[in-house]
Amino acid sequence: MPAHGALLGHYYGAGSIAQTDARIGRKPAVHLTYYSWLDDWAGSPTTRADFADGRIPLVNWEPFGADFDDIVNGDLDATIRQRADGARALAKPFFLDFAAEMNEEEGWGGHDPKKYIAAYRHIHDIFVQRGATNVVWAWCPNVTDSPEAPSALAYYPGDQYVDWTGVDGYNWGTSDPDSQWQTFYDLFADIYAKLATKGKPIIIAETASDETGGSKAAWINDVIPTLMTKFPLIKALVWFDVDKERHWQINSSPLSLTSYQRMAKDPYLNP
Repeated sequence: MPAHGALLGHYYGAGSIAQTDARIGRKPAVHLTYYSWLDDWAGSPTTRADFADGRIPLVNWEPFGADFDDIVNGDLDATIRQRADGARALAKPFFLDFAAEMNEEEGWGGHDPKKYIAAYRHIHDIFVQRGATNVVWAWCPNVTDSPEAPSALAYYPGDQYVDWTGVDGYNWGTSDPDSQWQTFYDLFADIYAKLATKGKPIIIAETASDETGGSKAAWINDVIPTLMTKFPLIKALVWFDVDKERHWQINSSPLSLTSYQRMAKDPYLNP
């Protein structure tokens, strides 16, 4: 955790690492990657390359195909032990974000907070037992709760199981009538107040803005002033750089790219 400022992270979905770093004008500190339940993320060449090049991996471990009852009952312990041993062998700190956005459409564990917490704790305990103490446990709900589902903090595994709290959230713009333009502050203000009660460092593990409905360049320009004055516990921010549901990529327009380059070079994001 930086003593001052925040770490800048990136998901490379709109070009290679080398191409994107050249486009940004610097090397982000954190690299977000996604893996399914059976993927060997610890042994992944990407994870190894991140450490070799001075990036901190942010492993988003998505338990597709894993039944949470089987996790809790120990039926999947062999896989968990393998991942724990691989994590320990890395011998350097990295972020592990298991089953993110549990409060939204992923609904890990069937939107059952007790089952989710039991599974999270079971995995955590095995990692500790196997000596994988270099894992930095990031717990990251979505900024929005699913309708008629429990709210984000109902899934909180407990202070002893979480090193960083976090959140995934996007400014969806006005491309369809079900979404609206939100400032960076408006997007995260409510969840920040809830996460801040835990007193832990906070990571925005995914974020980006669309171009439609406002000025994306101005949105990016507001990030650092808002972090400094409104969200001091946010110690890392990861940009989801890909043209997917919206034009999330940093170079969706020349003005947006210029704003992102300026933000990335600001001392606040270079602690």
